[in-house]
Amino acid sequence: MAGGDELKVLGVWTSPYVIRVRVALNLKSLPYEYVEENLGSKSALLLASNPVHKTVPVLLHGARPVNESQVILQYIDEVYASTGIPSLLPTDPHERAAARFWAAYVDDKIGSAWQGMLFTCTTEEERAEAVARAVAALETLEGAFEECSKGKAFFGGDAIGFVDVVLGGYLGWFGAVDKMIGRRLIDPARTPLLARWEERFRAAEAAEGVVPDDADKMLEFLPTILAWINAPKSK
Repeated sequence: MAGGDELKVLGVWTSPYVIRVRVALNLKSLPYEYVEENLGSKSALLLASNPVHKTVPVLLHGARPVNESQVILQYIDEVYASTGIPSLLPTDPHERAAARFWAAYVDDKIGSAWQGMLFTCTTEEERAEAVARAVAALETLEGAFEECSKGKAFFGGDAIGFVDVVLGGYLGWFGAVDKMIGRRLIDPARTPLLARWEERFRAAEAAEGVVPDDADKMLEFLPTILAWINAPKSK
């Protein structure tokens, strides 16, 4: 890409929100520069690009920043809609609305449970409750997958789509949580459609090298994230 059309992603390698942006760019075969951030000492570029939340991911399109992962995914879809690059969102308005609904559901239900399991729970009872919420949400998503996929490989049908990318960003942490709790969140016995979906998503070329597959490495990085979260906030 030339001129002012360069793409750069500011992120942290474990973040499900960063992962989904990188997978989406890979799906669209869009070259980009990835910059790993240290959220314990945020770069001037990050602070200038996302002055409101000061979080990742940030997509820089030339000099223009775009923030919030689902917003970034839709931005990419719109900007590159006329270049022959496959769309993440369906063309049918009703199907597109359904995809946005389920993507929001993932971040509302799965995202909140994920944060609880790893970052905010202080007792085993609280963690067990967060795990139960995640399991219940995944069971609901099992039915959503059956409806949205229409018997095909992904929520988006034959190809990875918007909901796939949003949910797929969490898979690295799912593996880490599985190791913590001694059982699988996406259980083949309870959610067989999602279990097969997970295998296909992880095997996709766009996810290779982006979706973490080393649970031990994820758990080793967890104290760093907790230190970032618990650090005194600067005024």
